[in-house]
Amino acid sequence: MLHSIEDDDHKSNEGFDLNIGGKNVKKQAPKGGKQQLHSQSQIFKYAYGQIEKEKAQQNKNLTFSGVISMATDHDIRTRPMIEIHFKDLTLTLKRNNKHLLRCVTGKLSPGRVSAVMGPSGAGKTTFLSALTGKTAAGCAVTGLILVNGKNEPIQAYRKIIGYVPQDDIVHGNLTVEENLRFSARCRLSADLPKPDKVLVIERVIESLGLQAVRDSLVGTVEKRGISGGQKKRVNVGLEMVMEPSLLILDEPTTGLDSSSSQLLLRALRREALEGVNICMVLHQPSSTLFKMFDDLILLAKGGLVAYLGPVKKLEEYFSSIGINVPDRVNPPDHLIDILEGIEKPASVTREQLPVCWMLHNGYPVPADMLDLTEGLSIASGSNPNTSGGGAGDQSFVTDMPEDSKSSVSKSKDLSNRTTPGILRQYRYFLGRVLKQRLREGQMQAVDLMILLLAGACLGILVKVTDETLDSTGYTFTVIAVSLLSMIAALRTYSLDKLEYKRETEAGISSLAHFLAKDTIDMFNVIIKPVAYLSMFYFFNNPRSSFQDNYVILMCLVYCVTGIAYVLAIAVAPSLAQLWAALVPVVLTLIANQGKDSTVQKYFGKFCYTKWALEAFVITNAERYSGVWLLTRCRSLESGGYSLNDSSLCLIVLVVYGVVARIVAFIILVTR
Repeated sequence: MLHSIEDDDHKSNEGFDLNIGGKNVKKQAPKGGKQQLHSQSQIFKYAYGQIEKEKAQQNKNLTFSGVISMATDHDIRTRPMIEIHFKDLTLTLKRNNKHLLRCVTGKLSPGRVSAVMGPSGAGKTTFLSALTGKTAAGCAVTGLILVNGKNEPIQAYRKIIGYVPQDDIVHGNLTVEENLRFSARCRLSADLPKPDKVLVIERVIESLGLQAVRDSLVGTVEKRGISGGQKKRVNVGLEMVMEPSLLILDEPTTGLDSSSSQLLLRALRREALEGVNICMVLHQPSSTLFKMFDDLILLAKGGLVAYLGPVKKLEEYFSSIGINVPDRVNPPDHLIDILEGIEKPASVTREQLPVCWMLHNGYPVPADMLDLTEGLSIASGSNPNTSGGGAGDQSFVTDMPEDSKSSVSKSKDLSNRTTPGILRQYRYFLGRVLKQRLREGQMQAVDLMILLLAGACLGILVKVTDETLDSTGYTFTVIAVSLLSMIAALRTYSLDKLEYKRETEAGISSLAHFLAKDTIDMFNVIIKPVAYLSMFYFFNNPRSSFQDNYVILMCLVYCVTGIAYVLAIAVAPSLAQLWAALVPVVLTLIANQGKDSTVQKYFGKFCYTKWALEAFVITNAERYSGVWLLTRCRSLESGGYSLNDSSLCLIVLVVYGVVARIVAFIILVTR
């Protein structure tokens, strides 16, 4: 990546250990302005220089308490704040009215790192999905969610919200840095200077400990790349580079060892110091890792809250209801064992823990849970959600902002961030897709070799017959080229559906994504007819010219590529391959039924194979003259062709290709 940077630049940056600290980039900008930094070397020197200055401002032996004290430093650049309030948040399956999440009340505050824990099936991921509006179809969400005290949809802030999925959805045929750079380019503010964007990327790479693998391919299932832990950190880094105000993470430490988990959490704490609201799902962290969180949301079976408040008050609350954490036992481990039913305290049952929390905070208890209150004598005590530890009857309702009943904005973008437009994102996508295709050069070469082989075989086996104007050879040509081109084009969308979904949910343009892929696929539209005809034309030697055959095949490949887009996007990969094999064969059989056939009469004009075959026959027939005129007329009449329709056939093929692409794009954005 840094090939243009001098060797002394590498030496000056060895030993980076950027653990913490969001900085005021603009305050340290060069006097001449960042617009004067043109070369890559200058940009990276500036970025590394800023990081060195930031490190110099920190104490080498900075303790954890010292890190927290940096939150009041006036040099720290804060981001737009997002505070989430939620009251009686409930998610129910419509088909059986089963509660996946129930009566969840609380808030997520800026500048704090919150952990969501609980036993398996407690609704941890469901809780994050409900907050971010990513609930699946068939679920009903009730309750109130306020963003910055206003009743507004969370999607209105999606440009400044980062969501890290549980699975590592990363482009495997790109390097670590290329993945991060693309996300930063498309999601950071469009008016942010390039040196600042590079600085953001370098900070994330440094804080996540990815320096050693920055130029390594992430890897796929077939091709080994970086380790699983490094891939997990890249997955998180894709959201960190866009400088979010709200960062949601679904099990980011799964698969990481203790040191890697602490490295990740230190990087997230640095984000919190800049005012980022961070919430993540965890499975029983170590005691050291657990103490690094500010707040805890502990969910019980059925999606009910067993505790929601500061980590430092966790043991105090559970002691008040008769549950004491044994010495040398990690508190979350002990509490989750109780919620799972492994440990059984004498004072309360695991089913009563959510009711204890409701009574403790003065929340209403659902009617079907009133029988669980028997035997409980929970006095309304100090509410962990209040900073001053006021009276027990001070619940979340009293903390609700006054303007919480404002009208809901359905389409207005409230993120106050202008990301790059479609044309600029198209340029970014174009560069990314081109790199991916070049790295798949072996697969592209195999596709061309198969076309060469198919052209040679058909050219040798199918002989030119003047009586039929070589329609048999062209029939097999249409089938072979359609089949091979269509199967190859399926890879354009079948392999990265999850990556596309993640990017489009983050606000990246679907149109730029589609147009860039289609533009790169034009290479196949141009080169594949040459590969096929170079063999077929040599061995078959038809009367029509090479140029005429090339134009027809180019229109044919353009048409079937669009049809392949529809299949790849609309159905599963296995079914798409089956359809790609059936469609050319079936449509070619329909096209060869003859003009008197009922099938040909009603469906022939809708078959692209009919127009391609007609174009080939007409182009060949134009070369017959003299004594062959009678044979030419008879062959054209039997197929229902006309010499005047040559241009019409090409136009229809192109129109079919355009219509197929429009349909594919509509399916892409509506699925």
